[in-house]
Amino acid sequence: MASKKREIQLQAVINNQSLWDEMMQNKGLTDSLPLFIHEYYRLLVIDVYQAWCGPCKAMQTLFRKLKNELNEDELLHFAVAEADSIVTLQPFRDKCEPVFLFSVNGTIVAKIQGANAPLVNQKIITLVNEERKIAAGEMVRPQYHEIVFADSDSEDAGELSHETVDQIYTIVIIKPDAVAARKVQEIKEKIIKAGFVIEAEDKKPLTEEQVKHFYSQIVDQPDFEDFVSFMTRNLSYILVVSQGKEKQPSWDESEVNSETESKEPWDDQQEMAKSSRMKERKSLQQYLEIQQISQFCDVEENITNTKFIDVLIPDFKKIRGIKFEKILALLRPALFNERTEDVLNKIQDEGFKILLQRQIVLSEEEAKTLCKEYKNKDYFGNVIENMTSGPSLALVLVRENGLAYWKQLIGPSSVEEAKEYIPESLCAQFAIEGLPINQLYGSDSLEAAEREIQYFFPPQHTVALIKPHVTQEQREDIMKVIKDTGFDITQMKEILLTEEEAEKIYFKIKRKAFYKDVLGVLAEGTSLVMILTKWNAVSDWRRLMGPTDPEEARLLSPDSIRAQFGENILKNAVHGPSDMEEAMETISSMFEDFVPENVEEN
Repeated sequence: MASKKREIQLQAVINNQSLWDEMMQNKGLTDSLPLFIHEYYRLLVIDVYQAWCGPCKAMQTLFRKLKNELNEDELLHFAVAEADSIVTLQPFRDKCEPVFLFSVNGTIVAKIQGANAPLVNQKIITLVNEERKIAAGEMVRPQYHEIVFADSDSEDAGELSHETVDQIYTIVIIKPDAVAARKVQEIKEKIIKAGFVIEAEDKKPLTEEQVKHFYSQIVDQPDFEDFVSFMTRNLSYILVVSQGKEKQPSWDESEVNSETESKEPWDDQQEMAKSSRMKERKSLQQYLEIQQISQFCDVEENITNTKFIDVLIPDFKKIRGIKFEKILALLRPALFNERTEDVLNKIQDEGFKILLQRQIVLSEEEAKTLCKEYKNKDYFGNVIENMTSGPSLALVLVRENGLAYWKQLIGPSSVEEAKEYIPESLCAQFAIEGLPINQLYGSDSLEAAEREIQYFFPPQHTVALIKPHVTQEQREDIMKVIKDTGFDITQMKEILLTEEEAEKIYFKIKRKAFYKDVLGVLAEGTSLVMILTKWNAVSDWRRLMGPTDPEEARLLSPDSIRAQFGENILKNAVHGPSDMEEAMETISSMFEDFVPENVEEN
C-alpha cells in the first residue's frame, strides 16, 4: 500500500473537464481538485493518458527523482489527465503514445509525445531553472506561445455526448470474389489514406440472416436466393467505417469535377457543416468509384443505430475503435539463456498474447539489421558477436495498441539510460551484466512488424475441412477457435463433396477399407473447405484438431476441436492433411486459382 500512496501524492488525478478548468485557471488547491496542486503553482507536468492503458508508469520514477532533487521551493508539480474524460484533451484520444504537457502559470507552453525520458528530463530542468531565474530577477519571463490542441471546429465540442449520439457509420462489405483475389488490404489502405477510420472489421461467411438484413432492398429480385447461397458459402470482409476527426476527404473536388479546379476546396465551412446525409452518403461511395474499387464493395452509409451493425459484428459497441496490433519481439541470446520464463510471464501479465514463438540463431547479416541503431557505437562488434553466439527467441505478440505499449514497456535501447531514468522498464529489470544494450527487441513500426513477422515466421498453408454433421452454430465456434489461435482463413468454399471431389482431399486413403464409410458421412450434406495460413500451419492445425477418435481426444487433448465437437471416429468434426506435400496437392486440386504468396517452402 505504501507504494500506491507515494504514486497518489506524486501526481494529482484530473479526470473530468471541470477539474481541468480549475487546474488551468491556476486556482491551486481547492476542495474539488484531488490531492494537491500547490496554490498558484508555477510549473506543472501533465501526463495525458488513454483509459485503456493508464498513466505512463515508466516515467514515474523520473518524476519522483526530479521532485526530490528540484522541488525545495515547491514550484514543480505533476498531474495525470485522462484524455477520454476531458473535452479539451479530445485531440489526444486514440493516440498510441503517451503525451506530456508542460504548463507554466496555467499556460501550456510545451508538449512532448512519447516516453522520451531524457527529453522530458531536460525540458523540466530547463523550465525549473527559468522559473528560478525569473523569481530572482535574473531574467524576464519569456513570451510563451500557448500550445493549441485543436482547430476552430473544436469549439463545437462542448459535450462528449456528440461522439456517441450523433456518430455516423458506414458498413462496407468486400465481396467474396475480391477477398479471393486478395483485394482486401488494398481497399483498406485506400479507405484509411482518404482519412476514414476503420472502427471494426471481420472476415467470415455471412449467415442467411445477415445477408437478408444487409441486402434487404433486393430481397424481391428473382435471383436473390442464389445470391444468398453465394454469400453464405464464401468469405466476405466486413468493415465498419467512420468519418474520423479531420475534414474529409483528401481527394478534394478537383479529382471529382475538373470544372471546380479554380475554386478553393472546402472554402465554405458552414456549408460543409450543414451538408445533408445524402451528400455524406456520396463521400465514401464516390471515393471508392474514383479509386476504381467500388465494384468490389457493397456500401451502406449513414448508420446511427448500432443495432444494425451488431447483426453483422456482434458486440460492436465493446470492440469499436480497439486496435489490436501484432508485433515482433525478440529475446537476445543472453537473456533467452538466463531468464526466459520470467520474461514470458511478464509479457503475459502486461496483457500480451503470445501468438507464435520459435528459437532462431541469427546470421551476422540478420544481427546487423536488428542492431542497426548501435552501428556507430564502440561496442557494436561485441553486440553482433553476442547476437550470433546462440539462439534468440522470436515472438509474435498481439495486444490492444501493442506497438506503443511494447515500446513503453521495454524502455530505451541503452541499459545505462534505462537504469537512470526508467528503472521499471524491462530493459532495466532484465539487464545482463557486461551487455550495454536492451536485451529485448521490438518492431519500430507496424509496417516493420509485418515485414519482420513474414521473415521470421514465413507463412505456410494447409487445408481444413469441417464435416457436414457440424451444425451452423458449431461451425461458427470452430472458426472462432481457428482465428483465436492465429490462423488466417485465406480462402473458403462450402461444397457437397461428391466421390470425385472427396478424392481431391482424401486421396491418401481412397484404397482403405473404411473409405466408403467416409464418403457416406460426406454425402450427408455440404462441407466447409478452407485454406488456413500461418507459420507452421500443417502441424499446428493437426495439433488443434486433436486425435482422430473424439473419445481419445477428450482424454488426451480436451481443448482440441475433435474433443469438443466430434461424435465418433467418422463424424469427428474436422479433417486436415498430414504433411506439407499433401496440403499443397489438396489446395491445387480444390482451389485451382489460388497462388501462394511468400510461403515457407519446407
